[in-house]
Amino acid sequence: MREFDAAFKNYIGEKNFKKIKSVKVGIAGIGGLGSNCAAALVRSGFCDFTLVDFDVVEVSNLNRQFYFLHQVGMLKVDALEENLKKINPSVSVEKIAKKVSEDNVKEIFEACDVVVEAFDGVKSKCMIIGAFMRSKKLLVAASGIAGFGDSDEIEVRKIDDNFYIVGDMVSEVNKRCLSFAPKVTAVAAKQADVVLSWVLK
Repeated sequence: MREFDAAFKNYIGEKNFKKIKSVKVGIAGIGGLGSNCAAALVRSGFCDFTLVDFDVVEVSNLNRQFYFLHQVGMLKVDALEENLKKINPSVSVEKIAKKVSEDNVKEIFEACDVVVEAFDGVKSKCMIIGAFMRSKKLLVAASGIAGFGDSDEIEVRKIDDNFYIVGDMVSEVNKRCLSFAPKVTAVAAKQADVVLSWVLK
C-alpha cells in the first residue's frame, strides 16, 4: 500500500476506506468545476476515475482550474491525471478525450457508480441529467457558479435520493458575469462533499 493510502486508511478507518475505494467516479467536464472536484475527491481517498473532456489547457483557464502554466497546450485529461497523481500516485484514471453526446453518454459512464456533471453549456448539462437522473448512479450536477461576493448563496438541493444539484441556481456564466476561483472551487468542493457523504452514508 502506498504512502497516501496507508495514511488515509489510518485516518478514516478500514471500513470507510473500503467504501471509498470501491467507488468509481465519472466526471463530465474537467474545467473549473470538474478539475477542482476531482482534486477534492482524491484528497478524500477516491482513486478510480473516468475523466471526460476533449479540450486543452489554456492560459485563460488558470485563474480557476486545477492546472498549471507548464501544462498549457496539454489535453486536460492528461494534465489532470498528472496533477491528481501528484496527490496520490495510486490514482487510476480512464481518460476519454472526446465530446460527450446522446449517442455515447451512457456507454462512457456505464462503469461509474457516481457521475459528476461539470459542463459549461446548458444543453450538455441537460443531456447528462436526462441520461442519469433516474438511474441507480449518484448524479451531482451544478447550476449557478458565476460571480463573486455571494458564495453564501451556494446551496445543495436534493432532487431525489441519487440526484443533487449544487450552486446558487441563478448566476449564469457570460461576458457580463464571469466565473472566479472562490465561487467555482466552493461549488466544486460541495459537489465532492455530496459524493463523500453519499458513499459513507
